Amino acid sequence: MNRPEWLRAKAYPEAIDKMESLLRSMRLHTVCENAACPNIGNCFQNQTATFMILGTICTRGCRFCNVEGGLPLDVDKSEPENVAKAAERLGLKHIVITSVTRDDLPDGGASQFAQVISAVKKRMPKSTTEVLIPDFKGNKTALKIVLKAGPNILNHNIETVPRLYTEVRPGAVYERSLRLLKTSKELSNEIFTKSGIMLGLGETEAEVIDVMDDLAAVGCDALTIGQYLRPSPAHVPVAEYIKPEQFKAYEEIAYEKGFKFVASGPLVRSSFDALSGMEALRKERDAVY
Repeated sequence: MNRPEWLRAKAYPEAIDKMESLLRSMRLHTVCENAACPNIGNCFQNQTATFMILGTICTRGCRFCNVEGGLPLDVDKSEPENVAKAAERLGLKHIVITSVTRDDLPDGGASQFAQVISAVKKRMPKSTTEVLIPDFKGNKTALKIVLKAGPNILNHNIETVPRLYTEVRPGAVYERSLRLLKTSKELSNEIFTKSGIMLGLGETEAEVIDVMDDLAAVGCDALTIGQYLRPSPAHVPVAEYIKPEQFKAYEEIAYEKGFKFVASGPLVRSSFDALSGMEALRKERDAVY
């Protein structure tokens, strides 16, 4: 199945080379590179990136993801300060931090997230932070560690509809991910919550709307909706390329259901236009209070 025209993004090879040179000099990684994000050129051209901590090897085997699976390396203790330095050099107003899943660590890597958030806040007190976290296997203590560090947004992707979890996310549990988002709100209501879903895996429109309802029910503030793109023949095949007008329709439905910020489009990913999302959430809160 050939990719339609609307899924083609400009490359910006010089920007990619420049950003990768900076990241390698500081022993840092981005999900932009490791997950083969189609927006990498555009983001690097605009000097934005989503930092990926805790290495590049994941302990899960999700069949949609391009990140390498296997036995992870030791945690880099210099990583928090290096992320903060890189964010400062880039002059970022909003810093997004994610990680591979580290089921091998007692806290799933929560303490490393907390240290990165703290280091960034110390160097860039006027900037905001967003973390895209794994499910920590439902470990509430690990979640508390991250929340105590005070990110502005806690993001955890639901990824797909419940029916497709066995095929697409065999190591994850739909209800566990929902519970994480719900618990986040219960523990720290002032921190915004966010989630994302991929389309084109064989889901129905009714199933997508059900996921929206589930996320709205646990108080999720922001939602991203994008097209699944198959990283390699070893990954789950694309069942359908969703048209831009359908993404627009989903965006309108999501806003009707009460989400405060929605990014929905073929090339949208978790951190797509993240600064605008942060600003929209703040504006919404200011209007209420």
